[in-house]
Amino acid sequence: MVLKNASILVIDDDADVLTALRLLLKPLVKHVVTEKNPNNIIAQIEKSHYDIIILDMNFTAIVNTGNEGIFWLNKIQKLKPDTSVILMTAYADIDLAIRGLKEGASDFLMKPWKNEKIIETIKTILSQKTSNNKKQKTLNSDTVEIIGESDAMQDVFVKLKKVAPTDANVLILGENGTGKDLIARALHENSNRKDKPFIKVDVGALTSSLFESELFGYKKGAFTDAREDREGRFEAANGGTLFLDEIGNITLGQQVRLLTVLQNRQVTPLGSNESIDIDIRLICATNVDPKTLADESKFRKDLIYRINTVDIIIPPLRQRGTDITELSRHFVSMYAEKYNRNPFTFDTGFISKLKKHDFPGNVRELQYVLERAVIMTDGNVLKIDDLVFSSIERSTTTKSIETNSLNLDDIEKNAILTVLEKHKGNVSKSAKELGITRAALYRRLEKYEL
Repeated sequence: MVLKNASILVIDDDADVLTALRLLLKPLVKHVVTEKNPNNIIAQIEKSHYDIIILDMNFTAIVNTGNEGIFWLNKIQKLKPDTSVILMTAYADIDLAIRGLKEGASDFLMKPWKNEKIIETIKTILSQKTSNNKKQKTLNSDTVEIIGESDAMQDVFVKLKKVAPTDANVLILGENGTGKDLIARALHENSNRKDKPFIKVDVGALTSSLFESELFGYKKGAFTDAREDREGRFEAANGGTLFLDEIGNITLGQQVRLLTVLQNRQVTPLGSNESIDIDIRLICATNVDPKTLADESKFRKDLIYRINTVDIIIPPLRQRGTDITELSRHFVSMYAEKYNRNPFTFDTGFISKLKKHDFPGNVRELQYVLERAVIMTDGNVLKIDDLVFSSIERSTTTKSIETNSLNLDDIEKNAILTVLEKHKGNVSKSAKELGITRAALYRRLEKYEL
C-alpha cells in the first residue's frame, strides 16, 4: 500500500479539523504532522520532508477569498517543488478551485469532507509520485543506468529522450568524470540502432600516425607493420553508433580528414583506392570549453556544424544538489555487493561532508571515494572519517619539489606537476603539451606516485 511510507503535513487554523485528520491518517501513513499557524509552514518543510501537504485556503475568519492559501501554495512550490499540495476550503467556490489547480495544486477538497474521498485522493497522488519518481531518479536501458533527480539532470533526460530515437549527430559537453560515456551509451541504447554495434574511440589519445589507420582501417602492406587487412572503427560501427570521445583534442589536420568522411559518408582504408560506404550515427564528446570549440584557429566551424546537430551539456556534480545522496546510496550498495559486505548505513554528517566537497573529479571521484570507504571501514556504518578525498588535482597543489634541483627525475616530475595543474588534471591535454602519449604520462604518474 503506497500510504505506508508517506509523510503528510496538515495546515489548518481549526483545531478540530487538525484532530480529525490526524486521527484519520495516523493508522494509515508513516508520519502525520499538524500545524495551526501558517507562518510556521516554512520552518516545518525545511525541517522535514513531506510527500503531501493538506493546506487550508483561509486562515482569517473575516476574509474568505482563498488568497492566503494561494500565497502559501506558491511558497511551498518554490521551496519544495516535489511536494504535492491538496487545497481545502469550506467555501465551494469552483473558480477558486480552478485557480488553485492552475497554480500547481495536486487536488482540491471541500469541507466537510468524506473520509473515503480524502484517502482515495492521497492514494492517487502517492501512486502518481511513485511512478514519476521512478522515471525521474534514473534513466534506464538494457545496459545503462543514469541516476539523477536534480533539475539539471532532468533537463539532460528530457533532451536525451527526444534525441535518442533520431539519427541526429550529438555533441556531449562536460567536465571530466561527469558521465559523458554513460550518456553516449544511453543515446545508443534508446535508439533504433540499439541492436547494432556501439563503437567507442578515444580520438584524443590517438597519435597522428594512428588516427587514420584506427578510424579508417588499412590494407595489408599499407605500411611496415600492416601484415593483414584491418577494418577501421567507422566500418566496425556500420549500421550502429560511433562514439568519438575527446573530439576537442584532435589536430586541425585530423579534423579535415574526419570532415571529409562525414561529408561523403565513405571511408578509404590506407593502402586502398576503393571507398567503403558507411551508415553510422555519430556521437562526440569533449571536456573542452565551448569557447575553445568556437575558436576557428583551434577547431573548424564546418566540422562543428557536422557533429553538433544537438548538444547535451552534462552538469558537474557540484551543481547537482540532492543527486549526491542518491548516487552515494547507489555506489555504496554496489560496492557492498562487490566486496561481500553487509548493507551500509550513513552516520550523521556523512552525506553533509560529501555535499560540502566540490568534487573536481565529479561522479568518477565520488565513486572512487565511496569504494575506498567501503573497503577500509570497520563495521557497517560509514562515518565522516571514512571519507578521504584525493585526486590528481589535489596532488598537484599539495606536493612540492625543489625547483632548483638539476636531478633529471626531479625536473621531469616538476614539469608533469606543473602541466597537470595548468590543465586541472586533464591527462589528455597534459600529455599533449608534454609531447608524450596518455599511456606514457600514466606510466610516469605511477613511477612518481602522483
